[in-house]
Amino acid sequence: MVDEPNNNIDSEKSRDKQWQLLEKILLESVREQRLARRWGIAFKGLVFVYIFAALALLAPFWPTGGWGEKEHLAVVQVSGVISEREKASAGAVIKGLREAFDSEALAVVLAINSPGGSPVQADQVFREIRRLRADSDKPVYAVISDIGASGAYYIAAAADEIYADKASLVGSIGVISAGFGFVDILEKLGLERRVFTAGSHKAMLDAFSPLKPDEEVFWHGVLQQTHQQFVARVKEGRGDRLADDDVIFSGLIWSGEQALELGLIDGFSSVRELARDRFNTEEVIDYTPRRPPLERLMSSFGGAMTQTLFDSVSRQTATLY
Repeated sequence: MVDEPNNNIDSEKSRDKQWQLLEKILLESVREQRLARRWGIAFKGLVFVYIFAALALLAPFWPTGGWGEKEHLAVVQVSGVISEREKASAGAVIKGLREAFDSEALAVVLAINSPGGSPVQADQVFREIRRLRADSDKPVYAVISDIGASGAYYIAAAADEIYADKASLVGSIGVISAGFGFVDILEKLGLERRVFTAGSHKAMLDAFSPLKPDEEVFWHGVLQQTHQQFVARVKEGRGDRLADDDVIFSGLIWSGEQALELGLIDGFSSVRELARDRFNTEEVIDYTPRRPPLERLMSSFGGAMTQTLFDSVSRQTATLY
Protein backbone atom coordinates (compact mmCIF):
# COMPACT_ATOMS: atom_id res chain seq x y z
CA MET A 1 0.00 0.00 0.00
CA VAL A 2 2.98 2.28 0.51
CA ASP A 3 3.85 2.16 -3.26
CA GLU A 4 0.41 3.41 -4.46
CA PRO A 5 1.27 7.16 -4.38
CA ASN A 6 4.45 6.46 -6.28
CA ASN A 7 2.53 4.49 -8.87
CA ASN A 8 0.14 7.38 -9.30
CA ILE A 9 3.03 9.79 -9.71
CA ASP A 10 4.69 7.52 -12.29
CA SER A 11 1.39 7.20 -14.13
CA GLU A 12 0.96 10.98 -14.27
CA LYS A 13 4.53 11.41 -15.49
CA SER A 14 3.92 8.81 -18.18
CA ARG A 15 0.77 10.60 -19.33
CA ASP A 16 2.63 13.92 -19.37
CA LYS A 17 5.34 12.42 -21.53
CA GLN A 18 2.74 10.96 -23.86
CA TRP A 19 1.03 14.35 -24.18
CA GLN A 20 4.37 16.06 -24.76
CA LEU A 21 5.25 13.50 -27.42
CA LEU A 22 1.83 13.90 -29.05
CA GLU A 23 2.25 17.69 -28.93
CA LYS A 24 5.64 17.41 -30.63
CA ILE A 25 4.20 15.14 -33.30
CA LEU A 26 1.34 17.58 -33.94
CA LEU A 27 3.70 20.57 -34.06
CA GLU A 28 6.02 18.70 -36.43
CA SER A 29 3.05 17.83 -38.62
CA VAL A 30 2.00 21.50 -38.72
CA ARG A 31 5.55 22.57 -39.58
CA GLU A 32 5.75 19.99 -42.36
CA GLN A 33 2.44 21.17 -43.78
CA ARG A 34 3.62 24.79 -43.71
CA LEU A 35 6.90 23.80 -45.34
CA ALA A 36 5.05 21.81 -47.98
CA ARG A 37 2.83 24.80 -48.71
CA ARG A 38 5.90 27.05 -48.99
CA TRP A 39 7.61 24.61 -51.35
CA GLY A 40 4.39 24.40 -53.35
CA ILE A 41 4.27 28.18 -53.68
CA ALA A 42 7.98 28.29 -54.55
CA PHE A 43 7.56 25.52 -57.11
CA LYS A 44 4.62 27.26 -58.74
CA GLY A 45 6.63 30.46 -58.82
CA LEU A 46 9.57 28.68 -60.47
CA VAL A 47 7.24 27.12 -63.03
CA PHE A 48 5.82 30.56 -63.80
CA VAL A 49 9.32 32.03 -64.16
CA TYR A 50 10.36 29.12 -66.38
CA ILE A 51 7.33 29.55 -68.64
CA PHE A 52 7.87 33.31 -68.81
CA ALA A 53 11.57 32.83 -69.68
CA ALA A 54 10.71 30.21 -72.30
CA LEU A 55 8.18 32.55 -73.90
CA ALA A 56 10.76 35.35 -73.90
CA LEU A 57 13.32 33.11 -75.59
CA LEU A 58 10.83 31.85 -78.14
CA ALA A 59 9.40 35.30 -78.86
CA PRO A 60 12.12 36.15 -81.44
CA PHE A 61 10.98 33.19 -83.52
CA TRP A 62 7.33 34.15 -83.60
CA PRO A 63 6.18 35.66 -86.87
CA THR A 64 6.77 39.41 -86.62
CA GLY A 65 4.79 40.07 -89.75
CA GLY A 66 1.36 39.22 -88.45
CA TRP A 67 -1.08 37.32 -90.60
CA GLY A 68 -1.76 39.81 -93.34
CA GLU A 69 -5.17 40.97 -92.16
CA LYS A 70 -4.51 44.44 -93.56
CA GLU A 71 -2.77 45.66 -96.66
CA HIS A 72 0.77 46.45 -95.67
CA LEU A 73 4.38 46.80 -96.72
CA ALA A 74 6.73 44.05 -95.59
CA VAL A 75 10.01 45.42 -94.27
CA VAL A 76 13.27 43.51 -93.89
CA GLN A 77 16.08 45.40 -92.19
CA VAL A 78 19.71 45.37 -93.31
CA SER A 79 21.23 47.11 -90.33
CA GLY A 80 24.87 47.21 -89.23
CA VAL A 81 27.83 45.33 -90.62
CA ILE A 82 26.98 42.63 -93.16
CA SER A 83 28.71 39.58 -91.73
CA GLU A 84 27.91 35.99 -90.91
CA ARG A 85 28.22 36.73 -87.19
CA GLU A 86 26.09 39.88 -87.23
CA LYS A 87 22.34 40.52 -87.36
CA ALA A 88 22.71 41.60 -91.00
CA SER A 89 23.99 38.18 -92.04
CA ALA A 90 22.81 36.66 -95.30
CA GLY A 91 20.99 33.93 -93.39
CA ALA A 92 18.95 36.38 -91.31
CA VAL A 93 18.15 38.73 -94.19
CA ILE A 94 17.19 35.88 -96.51
CA LYS A 95 14.93 34.33 -93.87
CA GLY A 96 13.14 37.64 -93.48
CA LEU A 97 12.84 38.06 -97.25
CA ARG A 98 11.28 34.64 -97.70
CA GLU A 99 8.68 35.31 -95.00
CA ALA A 100 7.97 38.72 -96.51
CA PHE A 101 7.43 37.26 -99.98
CA ASP A 102 5.19 34.54 -98.54
CA SER A 103 3.00 37.15 -96.86
CA GLU A 104 0.08 39.10 -98.29
CA ALA A 105 2.20 42.27 -98.40
CA LEU A 106 1.78 44.73 -101.24
CA ALA A 107 5.55 45.06 -101.62
CA VAL A 108 8.82 44.12 -99.94
CA VAL A 109 11.08 46.88 -98.65
CA LEU A 110 14.73 46.54 -97.68
CA ALA A 111 15.31 49.11 -94.92
CA ILE A 112 19.06 49.69 -95.23
CA ASN A 113 21.35 51.37 -92.74
CA SER A 114 24.73 49.70 -93.19
CA PRO A 115 28.33 50.58 -94.11
CA GLY A 116 28.74 47.25 -95.91
CA GLY A 117 30.67 44.10 -95.12
CA SER A 118 31.29 40.69 -96.60
CA PRO A 119 31.04 40.42 -100.41
CA VAL A 120 30.02 36.79 -100.03
CA GLN A 121 27.11 37.62 -97.72
CA ALA A 122 26.06 40.55 -99.91
CA ASP A 123 26.04 38.44 -103.07
CA GLN A 124 24.01 35.68 -101.42
CA VAL A 125 21.33 38.21 -100.52
CA PHE A 126 21.46 39.77 -104.00
CA ARG A 127 20.91 36.41 -105.68
CA GLU A 128 18.07 35.48 -103.32
CA ILE A 129 16.26 38.77 -103.97
CA ARG A 130 16.50 38.14 -107.70
CA ARG A 131 15.23 34.57 -107.32
CA LEU A 132 12.29 35.55 -105.13
CA ARG A 133 11.41 38.48 -107.34
CA ALA A 134 11.37 36.29 -110.46
CA ASP A 135 8.72 34.04 -108.88
CA SER A 136 6.55 36.82 -107.49
CA ASP A 137 4.67 39.90 -108.63
CA LYS A 138 5.65 41.76 -105.44
CA PRO A 139 7.92 44.71 -106.20
CA VAL A 140 11.08 45.13 -104.14
CA TYR A 141 12.26 48.52 -102.92
CA ALA A 142 15.42 49.50 -101.09
CA VAL A 143 15.23 52.49 -98.77
CA ILE A 144 18.53 53.83 -97.43
CA SER A 145 18.43 55.88 -94.25
CA ASP A 146 21.77 57.14 -92.91
CA ILE A 147 24.09 55.02 -95.02
CA GLY A 148 23.88 52.40 -97.73
CA ALA A 149 27.46 51.89 -98.77
CA SER A 150 29.58 49.20 -100.35
CA GLY A 151 28.12 45.76 -99.53
CA ALA A 152 24.86 47.40 -98.44
CA TYR A 153 24.56 49.12 -101.82
CA TYR A 154 25.46 45.78 -103.45
CA ILE A 155 22.28 44.39 -101.86
CA ALA A 156 20.22 47.48 -102.70
CA ALA A 157 21.10 47.12 -106.38
CA ALA A 158 18.95 43.98 -106.52
CA ALA A 159 15.80 46.01 -105.78
CA ASP A 160 13.45 47.33 -108.45
CA GLU A 161 13.93 50.85 -107.14
CA ILE A 162 16.21 52.50 -104.58
CA TYR A 163 15.30 55.48 -102.41
CA ALA A 164 17.29 57.52 -99.91
CA ASP A 165 17.35 60.85 -98.13
CA LYS A 166 19.13 63.87 -99.60
CA ALA A 167 21.69 63.61 -96.80
CA SER A 168 22.12 59.82 -96.96
CA LEU A 169 25.53 58.39 -97.82
CA VAL A 170 25.31 56.14 -100.87
CA GLY A 171 27.74 54.18 -103.01
CA SER A 172 31.34 53.35 -102.11
CA ILE A 173 31.44 50.75 -104.89
CA GLY A 174 34.86 49.34 -104.16
CA VAL A 175 36.74 46.63 -102.29
CA ILE A 176 39.24 47.05 -99.48
CA SER A 177 41.63 44.80 -97.59
CA ALA A 178 43.29 46.35 -94.56
CA GLY A 179 45.60 45.13 -91.85
CA PHE A 180 48.77 45.93 -89.91
CA GLY A 181 52.44 45.06 -90.24
CA PHE A 182 54.60 44.55 -87.15
CA VAL A 183 57.91 43.52 -88.71
CA ASP A 184 59.97 46.53 -87.55
CA ILE A 185 58.52 46.39 -84.06
CA LEU A 186 59.58 42.76 -83.70
CA GLU A 187 63.12 43.62 -84.82
CA LYS A 188 63.37 46.47 -82.30
CA LEU A 189 62.17 44.19 -79.54
CA GLY A 190 64.63 41.51 -80.56
CA LEU A 191 61.88 39.06 -81.41
CA GLU A 192 61.99 36.54 -84.24
CA ARG A 193 58.88 35.38 -86.03
CA ARG A 194 58.90 31.65 -86.70
CA VAL A 195 56.34 30.35 -89.18
CA PHE A 196 56.45 26.91 -90.76
CA THR A 197 54.34 26.26 -93.85
CA ALA A 198 53.83 23.70 -96.57
CA GLY A 199 53.29 25.87 -99.62
CA SER A 200 55.39 28.90 -100.46
CA HIS A 201 52.54 31.38 -100.05
CA LYS A 202 50.64 29.79 -97.18
CA ALA A 203 51.66 32.62 -94.82
CA MET A 204 50.73 35.34 -97.32
CA LEU A 205 49.81 38.65 -95.68
CA ASP A 206 51.10 37.49 -92.29
CA ALA A 207 51.21 40.64 -90.17
CA PHE A 208 54.56 39.72 -88.61
CA SER A 209 56.40 38.91 -91.82
CA PRO A 210 57.68 41.21 -94.60
CA LEU A 211 55.29 41.74 -97.52
CA LYS A 212 56.50 39.97 -100.65
CA PRO A 213 56.14 41.92 -103.92
CA ASP A 214 54.67 38.99 -105.87
CA GLU A 215 52.10 38.35 -103.14
CA GLU A 216 51.13 42.03 -103.16
CA VAL A 217 50.51 41.84 -106.92
CA PHE A 218 48.52 38.64 -106.49
CA TRP A 219 46.33 40.11 -103.76
CA HIS A 220 45.64 43.21 -105.82
CA GLY A 221 44.40 40.86 -108.55
CA VAL A 222 42.01 39.19 -106.11
CA LEU A 223 40.61 42.56 -105.04
CA GLN A 224 40.26 43.70 -108.64
CA GLN A 225 38.30 40.59 -109.52
CA THR A 226 35.99 41.04 -106.53
CA HIS A 227 35.51 44.66 -107.55
CA GLN A 228 34.53 43.67 -111.07
CA GLN A 229 31.95 41.27 -109.65
CA PHE A 230 30.56 44.13 -107.58
CA VAL A 231 30.42 46.45 -110.59
CA ALA A 232 28.68 43.78 -112.66
CA ARG A 233 25.97 43.34 -110.00
CA VAL A 234 25.35 47.09 -109.83
CA LYS A 235 25.06 47.34 -113.60
CA GLU A 236 22.76 44.31 -113.64
CA GLY A 237 20.47 45.92 -111.09
CA ARG A 238 20.55 49.54 -112.21
CA GLY A 239 20.90 49.10 -115.97
CA ASP A 240 20.73 52.25 -118.06
CA ARG A 241 19.67 54.35 -115.09
CA LEU A 242 23.37 54.70 -114.21
CA ALA A 243 25.23 57.72 -115.51
CA ASP A 244 27.92 56.97 -118.05
CA ASP A 245 30.77 57.79 -115.71
CA ASP A 246 33.33 55.33 -114.33
CA VAL A 247 33.81 57.52 -111.26
CA ILE A 248 30.70 55.78 -109.94
CA PHE A 249 32.79 52.65 -109.41
CA SER A 250 35.84 54.39 -107.93
CA GLY A 251 34.94 53.70 -104.32
CA LEU A 252 33.74 57.25 -103.65
CA ILE A 253 30.71 57.70 -101.46
CA TRP A 254 28.03 60.18 -102.43
CA SER A 255 25.30 62.21 -100.79
CA GLY A 256 21.72 61.34 -101.67
CA GLU A 257 21.47 64.30 -104.04
CA GLN A 258 24.67 63.31 -105.84
CA ALA A 259 23.54 59.66 -105.95
CA LEU A 260 20.32 60.71 -107.69
CA GLU A 261 22.26 62.60 -110.36
CA LEU A 262 24.48 59.55 -110.94
CA GLY A 263 21.54 57.16 -111.18
CA LEU A 264 22.45 55.27 -108.04
CA ILE A 265 19.01 55.95 -106.56
CA ASP A 266 15.56 56.68 -108.01
CA GLY A 267 14.34 59.35 -105.63
CA PHE A 268 13.97 60.55 -102.06
CA SER A 269 11.73 58.74 -99.61
CA SER A 270 11.54 56.94 -96.29
CA VAL A 271 9.82 53.63 -95.61
CA ARG A 272 6.73 55.36 -94.18
CA GLU A 273 6.59 57.86 -97.02
CA LEU A 274 6.87 55.08 -99.56
CA ALA A 275 4.00 53.19 -97.93
CA ARG A 276 1.80 56.25 -97.82
CA ASP A 277 2.62 57.88 -101.17
CA ARG A 278 3.04 54.80 -103.36
CA PHE A 279 0.62 52.33 -101.75
CA ASN A 280 -1.77 54.56 -99.80
CA THR A 281 -1.31 52.63 -96.57
CA GLU A 282 0.13 53.33 -93.14
CA GLU A 283 0.66 49.65 -92.36
CA VAL A 284 4.34 48.67 -92.24
CA ILE A 285 5.20 45.27 -90.76
CA ASP A 286 8.74 44.18 -89.91
CA TYR A 287 9.67 40.65 -91.00
CA THR A 288 13.28 40.84 -89.83
CA PRO A 289 14.17 37.75 -87.74
CA ARG A 290 15.12 38.49 -84.15
CA ARG A 291 18.14 36.78 -82.66
CA PRO A 292 17.65 34.96 -79.32
CA PRO A 293 18.45 37.21 -76.32
CA LEU A 294 21.29 34.95 -75.14
CA GLU A 295 22.94 35.09 -78.55
CA ARG A 296 22.66 38.87 -78.62
CA LEU A 297 24.20 39.06 -75.15
CA MET A 298 27.10 36.77 -76.03
CA SER A 299 27.89 38.67 -79.22
CA SER A 300 28.07 41.91 -77.24
CA PHE A 301 30.98 40.87 -75.06
CA GLY A 302 34.28 39.05 -75.22
CA GLY A 303 33.66 36.75 -78.18
CA ALA A 304 32.81 39.52 -80.59
CA MET A 305 35.56 41.81 -79.27
CA THR A 306 38.20 39.10 -79.50
CA GLN A 307 37.12 38.13 -83.00
CA THR A 308 37.20 41.76 -84.15
CA LEU A 309 40.73 42.20 -82.82
CA PHE A 310 41.82 38.94 -84.43
CA ASP A 311 40.33 39.95 -87.78
CA SER A 312 41.91 43.39 -87.77
CA VAL A 313 45.39 42.24 -86.79
CA SER A 314 45.87 38.72 -88.12
CA ARG A 315 43.57 38.21 -91.10
CA GLN A 316 43.25 40.44 -94.12
CA THR A 317 40.18 39.70 -96.18
CA ALA A 318 38.45 41.37 -99.08
CA THR A 319 35.69 43.48 -97.63
CA LEU A 320 33.03 45.73 -99.12
CA TYR A 321 33.31 48.76 -96.82
